[in-house]
Amino acid sequence: MMSSSTSPPRTKAEIAELLGARDILPTAQRVELAALLLATQQHLSAEQVMSRAKIAGLVVSKATVYNTLGLFVERGIVREVIVDSARVFYDSNTDPHYHFYNVDDGTLGDVATVHVPIEQLPTPPAGTVTTGVDIVIRIRNRP
Repeated sequence: MMSSSTSPPRTKAEIAELLGARDILPTAQRVELAALLLATQQHLSAEQVMSRAKIAGLVVSKATVYNTLGLFVERGIVREVIVDSARVFYDSNTDPHYHFYNVDDGTLGDVATVHVPIEQLPTPPAGTVTTGVDIVIRIRNRP
């Protein structure tokens, strides 16, 4: 997984190399979408990715954006954060961490795992393994 402690890919060639290393065919659209997502540590919805792609002059369909995001999640390029049944974010920081979700303004922020210690996870059901822990702490703005 891409680590926040390593420098993100800066050039299109570096991004294409990262995609190739994850067995993703580095098409022009995938490289451009990865460049948007990995430009900085950020949390973007699919709609925000589409909007930024349009602003950047990319011609990309909604289906391509959703399919590419799904592929990037599957291959560890970005992390999917589901805050509720209607809101999904794509997080460029794939290091273990948790999130604050502001229900008033729809923003997502990182919380280091050291701030939410988990002493011991329960044993998963037979035939399964634990692959991660997602914690979303919902917050509101004070009146």
